[in-house]
Amino acid sequence: MPLSEQEQRLLDEMERQLMHTDADVVHASTGDRTLSYRNLLLGAVLVLVGLGAIIAGIAMWNSTVVAAVIVGVVGFGAMLGGVILAVSPGKGDASSDVADSPTPQKTPSVGGASFMDKMNDRWDKRQQG
Repeated sequence: MPLSEQEQRLLDEMERQLMHTDADVVHASTGDRTLSYRNLLLGAVLVLVGLGAIIAGIAMWNSTVVAAVIVGVVGFGAMLGGVILAVSPGKGDASSDVADSPTPQKTPSVGGASFMDKMNDRWDKRQQG
């Protein structure tokens, strides 16, 4: 069944609103993921140190099991900390993103609420006849 002109306009308006909202979401999320080379390097070194500790824990297994487990857990923690450090943004990048983020988030929420109110009103009118 083909759409009427009013339904086609409504669909076009919904698509434009969705594209506008998706563009804001994509724009907001890309700024937060700027990697710092310093953090990446330190994280990689920490991962390698943790891997070495795990290997040392495996090598110590036959002599003292408790010490081997402790060294292995510390090595795993070092590797996990290294990965978290490597993917975290730098100090300078995070402060600029936090300062810029509130302005774009307020605008779509106000526009989105009025759009949804209009959609609800149109739906109610359709249901009533």
